[in-house]
Amino acid sequence: MRTARRYPIRFSCAVTARWAKMRFPSRPGNDLKTPRFALLALSYLAFISLGLPDTVIGVAWPSVRDAFRLPQGAAGLVFAASAAGYFATSFLSGRLTHALGIGVLLAASTALVAAAMFGFAFSPVWPLFVACAAAHGLGSGAIDAGLNGYAAHHLSARHMNWLHACYCLGAMLGPLLMTAVLTSGRPYGTGYLAVGGVLAALAAVFLATGPRWGRASATAGAAGPRVGTGEAIRHPAVLLQMAVFFLYTGLEMALSQWAFTVLTESRGVGRGPAGVAVGLYWGSIGVGRVVFGLVADRVGIDRLLRYCLLAAAAGAALFAAPLPGWVAFAGLAVAGVGLAPVFPCLMTRTPRRLGPALSAHAIGFQVGAAMVGAAAVPGALGLIAGGVGLGAIPVGAAVLAGLVWLLHEGLTRRPDAASTNHLTASTAGPLPGTV
Repeated sequence: MRTARRYPIRFSCAVTARWAKMRFPSRPGNDLKTPRFALLALSYLAFISLGLPDTVIGVAWPSVRDAFRLPQGAAGLVFAASAAGYFATSFLSGRLTHALGIGVLLAASTALVAAAMFGFAFSPVWPLFVACAAAHGLGSGAIDAGLNGYAAHHLSARHMNWLHACYCLGAMLGPLLMTAVLTSGRPYGTGYLAVGGVLAALAAVFLATGPRWGRASATAGAAGPRVGTGEAIRHPAVLLQMAVFFLYTGLEMALSQWAFTVLTESRGVGRGPAGVAVGLYWGSIGVGRVVFGLVADRVGIDRLLRYCLLAAAAGAALFAAPLPGWVAFAGLAVAGVGLAPVFPCLMTRTPRRLGPALSAHAIGFQVGAAMVGAAAVPGALGLIAGGVGLGAIPVGAAVLAGLVWLLHEGLTRRPDAASTNHLTASTAGPLPGTV
């Protein structure tokens, strides 16, 4: 009887193990103790941490400006310092991930961003505040490029959109948190302290789960012929994608960073409603990414982005129009929905559009170009506003939206690298073996 009982148990264990492998197929280097859904959960957490501090400055800026007695255009220094840090670490993300593993990279980078938030809170002089912005960019660039590189090669458009929806959740909570702090009469430093505390806790989580990420990141780089950095950055399709990312992210961040100031100082909107409007903008991007993640692979990424970019241009035009405040709020929401799938879907298309060898470099380049755009475009609009008035900012955003649409149309007319392997561009789905 004892022997007879062993076989059903062995059969049951074998069936359970087979089912688990089918339900949660593991990547090379992962076993059943490290299922893929655990790495997905950590990825979602990382994107929340990435978005949380990025948009706080848009609400805090009027208070920071008054505290240091600065002109309006000085915001460009904060954006430029942050973008410089982003640019540096995003271009080095491949080497950093290979050397440290994603887990350690996430832990160290999140800790650096947390330190930058504490620095913002306690900076007694303006140059130190700008230096903290550079540290923020260094940490965020490493998180952004590393996670996007992993997700673009291993996950579908659905998960990529949902990951970036988590970024929007953090980006929505940041302005709301800072608005609550300011409207309660507390200094802006209190808001930065709260954000820094959350990020410090997340850094500890990433450090504790570092071994899991280490096993996954060991195979994150795609196999195949290698392409040099110089060759990759000179490729016309890489340059065109970098231009799209530069202008798209510049538009997204210009609407975020300047909406509060435009509404309160040019449209006569109160600080509370204006802060809610910025949160609504990021919330609409987040909800849009959740919804579009469900349909992106079925509709086709290129087709989806064509119509969404048109919607973004319409929303930006509503925000720019000299109409009542509720129209501006609606314009921000429409623009947010239209912009929602652009970043994640373009990232998902990169390996198929450029091929694995080029995309290994291009993803980092795109993140770097995006962050330079996120600093340069809002900064340039701020300088223009300093000369001709805040009304120039929403008008400039509407023009940028149209330009992004035109560049993306040019990008869709280029043949995919994957077409040489008889993969059609119309599906624009995940690479083989992705989720």
